[in-house]
Amino acid sequence: MLRSALLNVMVGAALKAGRSLKRDFGEVENLQVSVKGPGDFVSAADRKAEQIVKTELLKARPGYSFIGEEGGKVEGTDETHTWIVDPLDGTTNFLHGIPQFAVSIALERNGVLVAGVVYNPAIDELYVAERGTGAFLNDRRLRVSARRKPEDSVVGCGTPHIGRGDHVQYRNELKVVQSRFGGIRRMGACALDLAYVAAGRFDGFWERGVKPWDVAAGIVLIREAGGFVTDCDGHDNMLLNGDICAGNEPIQKALLQSVKEGQRG
Repeated sequence: MLRSALLNVMVGAALKAGRSLKRDFGEVENLQVSVKGPGDFVSAADRKAEQIVKTELLKARPGYSFIGEEGGKVEGTDETHTWIVDPLDGTTNFLHGIPQFAVSIALERNGVLVAGVVYNPAIDELYVAERGTGAFLNDRRLRVSARRKPEDSVVGCGTPHIGRGDHVQYRNELKVVQSRFGGIRRMGACALDLAYVAAGRFDGFWERGVKPWDVAAGIVLIREAGGFVTDCDGHDNMLLNGDICAGNEPIQKALLQSVKEGQRG
């Protein structure tokens, strides 16, 4: 695939941060780990990866704003562009030696997500997408799955953990989804879950309580792979209200309906 200069910058930053994470993943027992909250860990590797990404992106485009999970927002002189970065999505997986984690980088231009990169260095899978040019996994073109029946489908989800989210609401939604869909998976890295939807591995995905850096790159991937993404009310406010429902057209529609029914209890 032909990549724009901006996408090349994003890929370069993701690969460089990924190399650092892969080295640390090999010595996960020796990492210095601090507790950020119940069930939500932040590691030295996480902070180091964000600094690598920030340095690479701002070196190439010094005026762009930057939003990172660990460092917050840095306002740039260019008010039209913002990098949205999760340097280590799936931190808990990472710290437990589970190879399901990723670097996630998105670019927002004038309020519109225009490019996304998700990279899992543990298995060297690089997902890239740019608005209007398609989505790719290691240079192979991606399409969302063609399954149309919920009972034939596998959907991913996020599970609220201790101290976070509405556990009762989640169980109500899960009950409805379980009764209609063929399988449910909880993998622990939202950016990769969305990339799996783009790749047709998952037929759909939903989660509440997400942050912009969890979903921004994945939204671009899914849309460029022919999929549909909304919040759990069916609107385009995923980055604002913190929930997401995605899939191919019929599965996303069915999943959204199921989640809405569960929400009502």
